[in-house]
Amino acid sequence: EASDEVVKAICTLAAGDGRSSLTTLELASEIALMRTDAENPPSGAIEITVEDVRQANPRRGLSYDKNGDMHYDIISAFIKSMRGSDPDAAVYYLGRLLEAGDLLSPCRRLLVMAAEDVGLAYPQAMAITKACVDAARELGLPEGRLPLAEAAVLLATAPKSNSAYNAINAAMRDIQKGKVGQVPRHLQNVHADSTGSGKAPAYKYPHDYPHHYVAQRYLPEALGDVTYYEYGDNKTEQAARRYWEDIKKN
Repeated sequence: EASDEVVKAICTLAAGDGRSSLTTLELASEIALMRTDAENPPSGAIEITVEDVRQANPRRGLSYDKNGDMHYDIISAFIKSMRGSDPDAAVYYLGRLLEAGDLLSPCRRLLVMAAEDVGLAYPQAMAITKACVDAARELGLPEGRLPLAEAAVLLATAPKSNSAYNAINAAMRDIQKGKVGQVPRHLQNVHADSTGSGKAPAYKYPHDYPHHYVAQRYLPEALGDVTYYEYGDNKTEQAARRYWEDIKKN
């Protein structure tokens, strides 16, 4: 017999690999049998323990608790190593997670890292990271380590920008403080407006103007001329800044 805790331990160590889970269960059963006294066998079923599972899968049975401090410490170190642009540390902590059979946690953190810390400095990083994560989850372990390592090294060595992260946080802080206002009339869905309350100001369709741009108000009047997004100091965002400065001053 095996408790729910034992079954969960087997599943965790297998990391989605059915063949590995069955092998671990078979070996753990044999280990449990070896613990019994052949001359005085138990009257009931033999119980498989978590320790039996760890012995059956020693490579992944490291000193690692997915729900304990060590798990969160390693995840934290993994993220901070990529943010700090250290690919060697990034793959080391990734390896610690994978050796413990944890495939899902690094997948999630890599996606967050691509959006939060690399961001607009290298926008393609998100698409590449998502492809690597999808491949890893399709492959399972051990092969899944390869696309995840590719993503970790890419993110660690990529230029960094948290400009989008800062922008959405600033906007949401204002919203939470009640800084909201009426959507400008020319941006409203006037085609579905059945109130008949006068003619709405005309929306200017940007594609009808040179460089696909025309000045008009988008933020609610109540917010004034607030700025949420500040261009990052990387070449991608600075190129965008120069592009729009040239267009908007004409």
